[in-house]
Amino acid sequence: MRLRMYVTLPDVGSARKLANDLLLARVEDKHMHFLARRGTDLGELHEASYLQKTDTVHGAFVGLVIGGLMGAFAGALLVSFPPEGVSLEMVAVLIAAIVGAGVGMWIASMVGLQVPNSRLKGFEHDLEDGKILLMLDVPAGRYDELRTIIARTHPEAADRGSEPTVPAFP
Repeated sequence: MRLRMYVTLPDVGSARKLANDLLLARVEDKHMHFLARRGTDLGELHEASYLQKTDTVHGAFVGLVIGGLMGAFAGALLVSFPPEGVSLEMVAVLIAAIVGAGVGMWIASMVGLQVPNSRLKGFEHDLEDGKILLMLDVPAGRYDELRTIIARTHPEAADRGSEPTVPAFP
């Protein structure tokens, strides 16, 4: 299992030094995701992707659940009150639920692309002040080790906690 560790840094120079120290600690670059105020040049730092900046994943999950429930409800209505001359089986409920889940997931993920990530709301003030946010995906067993390295080598870095990464795979 991986944990996502959040660290705020005062500027890009400090973020570069921390990235180099993490590389020396054998943390791959693909697990470091930096986020800054719009227009900030991060240089060679690995910038956070759209999936990390937006609510796409959360929206897709909500759309999957709501779309599946709405599809199952619509399928149950169709089976209970079939159109004239049509005989529907219970499999229509399953098919409607699957189609509803797919459509709901698609529509909600498109909406989620336009909405900032709700998990990052607590960092908005820091980003507006010009700070850099590092989202670091680390194995749970290395969390304490890396937290200690960051605290020892970068006193200017503020540890802002952690959470399990979603999705749980790399």
